[in-house]
Amino acid sequence: MATHPVTLFTGQWADLTLEEVATLAEQWGYDGLEIACSGEHLDVQRAVEDDAYLQGRLDILERHNLKVYAISHHLAGQAVCDDPIDFRHQAILSSRVWGDGEPEGVRQRAAEDLKLAARAARRLGVDTVVGFTGSSIWPYVAMFPPVPPSVIEGGYEDFARRWNPILDVFDSEGVRFAHEVHPGEIAYDYWTSVRSLEAIDHREAFGFNWDPSHMMWQNIDPVGFIVDFADRIYHVDCKDTRVRPRNGRAGVMGSHLAWGDPKRGWDFVSTGHGDVPWEDSFRALKAIGYSGPISIEWEDAGMSRLHGAAEAVEFVRSLLWDLPEQSFDAAFSNQD
Repeated sequence: MATHPVTLFTGQWADLTLEEVATLAEQWGYDGLEIACSGEHLDVQRAVEDDAYLQGRLDILERHNLKVYAISHHLAGQAVCDDPIDFRHQAILSSRVWGDGEPEGVRQRAAEDLKLAARAARRLGVDTVVGFTGSSIWPYVAMFPPVPPSVIEGGYEDFARRWNPILDVFDSEGVRFAHEVHPGEIAYDYWTSVRSLEAIDHREAFGFNWDPSHMMWQNIDPVGFIVDFADRIYHVDCKDTRVRPRNGRAGVMGSHLAWGDPKRGWDFVSTGHGDVPWEDSFRALKAIGYSGPISIEWEDAGMSRLHGAAEAVEFVRSLLWDLPEQSFDAAFSNQD
């Protein structure tokens, strides 16, 4: 486990240039970056079409003794299946993908951008793209007013229809898509993850980015998720969550309160400061043979990021010891 590179997800730093983020990451001791296709960090179209641009991105990393281990394209991925497409998407999408804003056109252009991401990843020498899928049925999560089962089934069919052509390109490039299980997506908890895999006939190009933060407030066991989806853990993001003691007022849905508001029922905190069972999780990753990077997604409204991101890498490194070899069953004998 000690050989895993520790990387920094750049999506939370899109206000800075890639050069500026790389400078900080090198100072803090990161091994590399999970580069987001947002801000100035990575334009997938230019990375595919412009050799000089691609080399320039790699040169930045080399100057700072960093490597790229994965790229992420959450924002375009969100628009592939979402319904409605509205002002929220305009705020996060590139002008190329947003275009004239006509919803189906946005979805189609977002799908093409995901295909470009697969090609860009291969040109960068990485085999994993992390991201979101969007969902046409997320608006029905509360199930009231009620909808018939056919509507929910239609949502998974829509996901498969839109994502299978994208995954065909991933297959042809030898790249995998690591979907982040997250509210707002087609797979947002345990059983929706099962159903999403069923919808695409368990094709190998589609797996999961294990990020326990949103599992915790939904009462999903992040260690059990690793065990049950052992062959689908394609990437790991470390983001922590603190679930506040139940006081009869703080709800798990967030209550439309701003991040960091102490009235919320849960919030993101710097890695190691929350409720995620990190040691058990890392033991589980060891047991299933996960060999990829450990990426830190820094997000804490109550802490300076220049402090928290540096602290997070040290915390993760403290857990990356060489665990003794053991059987898969033995690793979880204490979970009963």
